[in-house]
Amino acid sequence: MPVVTDTCAVCGKPLPGRKGRTGRSSVYCSAACRQKAYRERQQAGASVQGLIEDIGRRVKDLVPQPASVLYSGVTELSAAVAQLRRVARVARDSANDSVTPTPVTKDLLTEADFATLTESHRREIQVHCYRMTGSYDDAEDLVQETFLRAWRARDGFEGRAGARTWLYRIATNACLDFQRRTARRPQRYEPIPGMNHGTGEPPARITWLQPYPDDELPSAAEQPEAAAVSRETLELVFLAAIQHLPPRQRAVLILRDVLGLSAAETAEALGLTVASANSALQRARPTLRDHLPRQRGDWTAAEPTEAQRAVLQRYMTAVEHLDFDSMTELLGKDVTLTMPPNPFWFTGRDALLDFVRPNLDPASPMFLGHWRNLPARANGQLATGGYVRRPGTNVYRAQVLDVLRFDADDRIVEIMSFEPHLFPAFGLPLRL
Repeated sequence: MPVVTDTCAVCGKPLPGRKGRTGRSSVYCSAACRQKAYRERQQAGASVQGLIEDIGRRVKDLVPQPASVLYSGVTELSAAVAQLRRVARVARDSANDSVTPTPVTKDLLTEADFATLTESHRREIQVHCYRMTGSYDDAEDLVQETFLRAWRARDGFEGRAGARTWLYRIATNACLDFQRRTARRPQRYEPIPGMNHGTGEPPARITWLQPYPDDELPSAAEQPEAAAVSRETLELVFLAAIQHLPPRQRAVLILRDVLGLSAAETAEALGLTVASANSALQRARPTLRDHLPRQRGDWTAAEPTEAQRAVLQRYMTAVEHLDFDSMTELLGKDVTLTMPPNPFWFTGRDALLDFVRPNLDPASPMFLGHWRNLPARANGQLATGGYVRRPGTNVYRAQVLDVLRFDADDRIVEIMSFEPHLFPAFGLPLRL
């Protein structure tokens, strides 16, 4: 019998070989096929009925063998069902929010069409809320808040062509209201008695900072405006830096320098004069520069290289084998480790290893257990989901999501460790 190969979900051609690669399988053989699939989904999703019919077609197209084709089909079906669920939720919440009897002003189709419209901008708006807040959890909540505010203000909507700017204005103000309520301010990490933090300066402590899964970023096909999906403005170093800006200055900087809105559009969105908007931008830019590394290459990461992917694999293997010598070789001398929202921080390789050694040493009373890791991508950077099998158990449970940054020599110079409740957002299971 011939050997079964993975095939593209669009054209049926064989997918690129996966020898030596880890992580989720590709669904398309090229960017062109990915864009074609997106256009087909958009056409099918022009209405709620279109989404339902598209899901029906996908169900009929499912075949149990070969397994790779089944997996690709189920992946596409899951995405379509998730989109329909979000549309239905927004339509339901919009209907529940109305105080006017349905027959007088609207019907379910109107609500559904509104939900379909907002759904087409959902991921872009979520990225905007994430930039504004630095928190994936808060961004998800603020997207829903944005859509509910948009529904309540639908009488002021001037047509589909203006939907993007209209939603950005609503989302920005929802974020500003949220930040006024929370009054968050970055602090500095403080020494913990009895703990070796290293000799470096305590880094900024931003307890609400969270990573963003690459798979949820709008693609170029979905959102052609390059500024809206610019990877360098989603990296954790940049996200941490803009948290130091006052909320209104942050909003002006994102609308102007990230999204490319004009001074007049920005002023209108925020209810400011053009002069006030320009003044806020002039104050925001130098403050941002003060909180970024001086060399742009020290924080703006290009697409991860094969060498860095190899280092990631060696890092995961070293952790799984409890191999301290290999870990030492992979870490830069001045590596830093932070663990938002926890108070632990370490600067320098020696301090970091002093912290992790008791947890990885089976002879230590602090031994946490045996590890397994799965690769991931966050904020355009390589990451790994770590699972621990504690002594006396046989299940590996989600423990930590590490996002890595590398130097020019492909050594790990920064590890940001996040809590495991975000694993599902990254396509990672909570148990192995």
